[in-house]
Amino acid sequence: MRHDLTRTAQIFCPPVSLTSPISRFTVHVMLGLSRHGWREMLVGTLVLAALACGLAWLWRPLALLALPLLVWLFAFFRDPERELPADPNAVVSPADGKISDITELKNFAPLGGPCVRVGIFLSVFNVHINRSPCAGRVVDIVYKKGKFGSALHHDHASELNESNMLVLAEPTGQRKIAAVKQIVGAIARRIVCTAKIGDELSRGQRIGMIKFGSRTELYLPKWRGPQIRVSVGQKVRGARDVIAVVQPSAEAAP
Repeated sequence: MRHDLTRTAQIFCPPVSLTSPISRFTVHVMLGLSRHGWREMLVGTLVLAALACGLAWLWRPLALLALPLLVWLFAFFRDPERELPADPNAVVSPADGKISDITELKNFAPLGGPCVRVGIFLSVFNVHINRSPCAGRVVDIVYKKGKFGSALHHDHASELNESNMLVLAEPTGQRKIAAVKQIVGAIARRIVCTAKIGDELSRGQRIGMIKFGSRTELYLPKWRGPQIRVSVGQKVRGARDVIAVVQPSAEAAP
């Protein structure tokens, strides 16, 4: 009987993969909201509805106090479409936020040598979707448990906070070309990473998100000759704004 009901449901309501073109159009274009936030949006809506009822019982106009919180909740999980820059050698921002630091590292082990680190602070008002800064193949994913300190203190947060790092190599080669590190903050408690080792990522492709205030770091090896196009304090948008321009590579796809 259960099998029959399941079969009937599949006929009238066929399953749609969230990676299919139809579902991507529905989630990202029509709604403009991330699929990673459905649970939070549902629970938050119910809690705020209960709060509004309680406030209305005291005095009806007080119920309107819950509305700004509801608007912020849905705005936090927005997932806009972005147009990529035309330059194929442009490395795009992996996140929305403000450039908090630009640091040269003498030896960054995951990339096997010196690199430039660009830190981006994401406030609770920024889009929190993370994206691939360039085309590449995921060769390593390093998750590290840690603290939940303020993401504003970049050196402390980068070393001690909970994090997840993706290392990218050339699409058809072995050289490592970039790394993206997702770092939680004082409010954030969950990192979402949808990429897997072996995945071929395109520039600007979504790779996950960090829920609530956080930090995202981009690492570029010095051998690529990165020319940084941003400055500390500048606001950037994921996939749309250029962080750096690198030397063209015969093996790296745009």
